[in-house]
Amino acid sequence: MINIIIKETQNPTILKFELPDFITQNENFEFKNIDEAKDSPLAQQLFYLPFVKSVYISGNFIAIQRYNIVEWDDVKDAVAEQIESFINKGGKILTITEKKVQKQPLTVYAESTPNPSVQKFVGSKMMTKTAMEFKNIDEAASSPLALELFKFPYVKEVFIDENYISVTKYAVKEWQDITYELRTFIKEFIENGGTVIDEDVAAMNPKIEKQKIENFDNLDTTSQQIINILEEYVKPAVAADGGNILFDSYDEKEKRVKVVLQGACSGCPSSTFTLKSGIENMLKDMLNDEEIKVEAINS
Repeated sequence: MINIIIKETQNPTILKFELPDFITQNENFEFKNIDEAKDSPLAQQLFYLPFVKSVYISGNFIAIQRYNIVEWDDVKDAVAEQIESFINKGGKILTITEKKVQKQPLTVYAESTPNPSVQKFVGSKMMTKTAMEFKNIDEAASSPLALELFKFPYVKEVFIDENYISVTKYAVKEWQDITYELRTFIKEFIENGGTVIDEDVAAMNPKIEKQKIENFDNLDTTSQQIINILEEYVKPAVAADGGNILFDSYDEKEKRVKVVLQGACSGCPSSTFTLKSGIENMLKDMLNDEEIKVEAINS
């Protein structure tokens, strides 16, 4: 007998129904209507509910997007019971046979970073177009790789960008004891066709949404200048150390720039020095304004 765990997402119209075991391995399925759901008897049944807009199946969960005719609080328990009953009676979640994925050779090597809690695992090919940080497994719905990494009990946080993964560990383990295990796991996961980041799901993340070009066009001139400086002069340097920096806001009255530090930069002992002596001084000089202040906010 399986028990469903209901999890909220950052999108109020989408709810996740988690199972104790994985449904798919390295594949995601999205169904927009009952005709598209021919390979999922469960999804077909769910579409008989008039408020179901789409069904997404990946990893160990089923995500359902609703129409606005109902609120999740009114129906989520009944939906969870229906999914439990369907599966416990032997119903098939998916009938499609997974495609055989051709192995893609990959080299992965480990690099230390200025943050002693973070190791950078660099791959020989591009892994993602979207930089993403995951503080815990609940945030990792858009990254099947991060979901798997969080199953290692010593993995605290995961940051993924372009061709590398920065892993933050708990203090219970030393890097010399776990680097080979993580490097091997990442290499084999990607070689076997595993998804590093689902770009469609990632696009719904509020942090990603905020960084879009259309939002840039609506900003004041000083904010645009700050973003351009961060992109051109700061990001390449912090990326080399396994981290990332995002512009959050600029308060013209207080002359305060707020940024988000990710990956190896987040919680790094030297991050305060980097902010004050590096980025802040650079902005003061390039914007010709000695009153500029830089502050890091929690990501």
